[in-house]
Formats: sequence, structure tokens, C-alpha cells
Amino acid sequence: MMRAHTDRAYEHQLSQLRSAVLEMAGLVEEQIGHAVTALVDRNDKLAQETIERDHTVNRYDVEIDDLCLKVLALHQPAARDLRLITTALKSTTDLERIGDMAEHIAERAIELAAEPPIKPYIDIPRMADLARDMLRRSLDAFVREDAVMALGVCVSDDEIDRLHDQLFRELLSFMGEDPTTVSRAMRLLFVSKALERVGDHATNIAEMVIFMVKGRSIRHLDRVPRQL
Repeated sequence: MMRAHTDRAYEHQLSQLRSAVLEMAGLVEEQIGHAVTALVDRNDKLAQETIERDHTVNRYDVEIDDLCLKVLALHQPAARDLRLITTALKSTTDLERIGDMAEHIAERAIELAAEPPIKPYIDIPRMADLARDMLRRSLDAFVREDAVMALGVCVSDDEIDRLHDQLFRELLSFMGEDPTTVSRAMRLLFVSKALERVGDHATNIAEMVIFMVKGRSIRHLDRVPRQL
């Protein structure tokens, strides 16, 4: 009876861990959406609310770390369960950093709201949509334990990099033609780089999902493999 009780407690804790990671991911995805909306709509209030919610992201980070350590200490998991816990620990680090990116974008949104826009915001919302989609798919892969879906996320990173490079060149052109745009262009470059980093963090999570499912690391390879 004690063994059955222990097994139930262990499975409950693993379920709690999965749920907490998904909740944290949902929050940071929403934070990115709100930050970019605040930028495009010049909405100071939404930007400030986004900044203030970052403490909730940080709380999730601490709580998930504590839960992982508790499971490790009490149950000494092995094999696939151990890889699940490792994936959760590493993924929450990436999620916390995505939360930081959202906070930084919101700060730039407040600064840019006080000045006329350089150009219509087209590329940045597109980058945000791609980054959020990559994050959603990486977490879907985590839930489904789907290494093929995770690999697709890694491949998607090229598109967000391409958009960042395109916007970088465009903004450099603006700065070269009109020095009065430098301050605004630099802030937009910061936003673009932050969104490019969100894509990188989503890719990191996807790579950890592949490790969790396959027991194989594809991190630091020169190129993403076509198949696993």
C-alpha cells in the first residue's frame, strides 16, 4: 500500500511539473503579445502592465525549480523521467528569459510612444507572431513528447532570423539618410533583436524536447538535422 501511495504521489508531482511549465509558457507568450501590441498601438498603459507582470514569470521560475529539486530528492528518478525533469529545469530558464525580453520590449514601447514612428510596424508584429508560434509548437511537442514537431521548431528559426536581418538593413538605411531617426531606429533594432532571441529560446526548448524523447542532444550542431 505504501508503494502505491508513493507511486501516486510521484506521478502527481510529475503532472504538476508539466502543468506548471505549460502555465509559465502561456504567460510569457501572452507577455510577448502584449508588449508588441503596446508598441504598435502606442499604449503606455498596456506596456506598464506587461512590465509589472514580469514578477509572476519570475515566481513560476522559482516554483518550478523547487518542484524539480523536490522530485529529484524524494524519488531519485531515472531514464526518461530524469530527462523530463532536466528538460523542465532548462526550459524554465529559457521561458524566464523570454519574459525578460517581453519586459524590455514593453520598456522600449513606452519610450517610442512619445515620438513619431519611423515607419509602419509590419516586420516586428510578423516576427512576434513567428516567435509566439515557435514557442507554442515547442510546448505542444513537450506535451505530446513529439520529437518530429520539436525538430520543425528548430527549422523555423531561420525565418525569424531572416526578418531580423531584413529589418536591420532597413533601419540602418533610415539612420544613414536621416540622423534624427537614430534614437528611434536603435530602439526598434533592440525590439527586433529581442524577438529574434525569443525564437532562439523557443528553439532551445525544442532541442531539449528532442533530448527528452530521444535521449539525444542536437545542441551545438553546425546544422539542424533533417531527421532524427
